[in-house]
Amino acid sequence: MLELPRSLLAAGAVVVLLALSAFFSSSETAIFSLSVEWMAERAAAGDRRAALLSALREDPHRLLVTLLVGNNLVNVALSSVVTVVLVGALPAGLAVTAATVVVTSLVLIFGEIIPKSYGLGNGERWSLRVARPLSLVERALYPLVVLFDALTRGTSQRLGGDTDIEEQYLDD
Repeated sequence: MLELPRSLLAAGAVVVLLALSAFFSSSETAIFSLSVEWMAERAAAGDRRAALLSALREDPHRLLVTLLVGNNLVNVALSSVVTVVLVGALPAGLAVTAATVVVTSLVLIFGEIIPKSYGLGNGERWSLRVARPLSLVERALYPLVVLFDALTRGTSQRLGGDTDIEEQYLDD
């Protein structure tokens, strides 16, 4: 009798985590598809969401790190939940294999492909809508964002890469 509530809880967690994965993926595509000029015009016209969006885009590397840290935390949690559920129903090796196939399929379809298509097709509207939540996520994940921002910039620099590589793709 305890199994049904546990299964419902796991199913609910899967739905919420997939929705969060979709949020991060669609936000990334939407925000990075916008021109800086469009955001500046909207912000100059008094749109607070556009001003917040412009502030987020001022450091595109940090924004990308925020989005990727959030998305990866969500996707790893999703994989963990599904694996735990399947280990209770299948032999361990088969459960891990099934979880990998199921989660990969779910994330690709509902956490990546469809959300990125949506973000691309609704870039302006969606970017304005997600600006505030992303700002809150950036604050909530601040220690991880700072850590991975520094690690990736430092590693890129040591390898001879451009630490602000995103800039050249956004300013044109």
